[in-house]
Amino acid sequence: MTEEFIIQFKNKNAKAFDVLYENYKASLLGVIYNIVKDKEIAKDVLQDVFVKIWKNAESYSPEKGRFFTWIINIARNSAIDKVRSKNYKQSNKNYDVNNFVDIIESNEDFNTNSNFIGIKAFISKLTEKCKNVIDLLFFKGFTQKETAEALNIPLGTVKTRNRTCINELRVLIGTK
Repeated sequence: MTEEFIIQFKNKNAKAFDVLYENYKASLLGVIYNIVKDKEIAKDVLQDVFVKIWKNAESYSPEKGRFFTWIINIARNSAIDKVRSKNYKQSNKNYDVNNFVDIIESNEDFNTNSNFIGIKAFISKLTEKCKNVIDLLFFKGFTQKETAEALNIPLGTVKTRNRTCINELRVLIGTK
């Protein structure tokens, strides 16, 4: 997004919001769905995300990172909050085991799921350790503790790898 667009958006220009929505709704919905695994819930969370983005527009700062990164983090965090909410957990208690078959299959290969935001090519250049950490933390919505348990490594190692891998990804993308 251009600097002019960002200024218009921060000034609550409705046309800027329309452009934002049209350009990013599919990418954000993909990130959200990858975490919540339910299309209707993902659509609800997406609407909440755009409200948060709109209400917090003035808090975006280009010095802290790219605009896309800012909105994708809002989407990701909102989806994780939804999954961790009491209502979400209650609604999933009575699911039949057959409802989880597709989830397990779709989580096997994050490369196919991550391509919708255009970073597949960059992630494929990372080491296998980085791919695993990024997959769990950012595409599957694991906490750092859950990632440590899943990879059977210390929590401190997950934190270090996360920081290192994100820096490597920034270098590859050209934002650092």
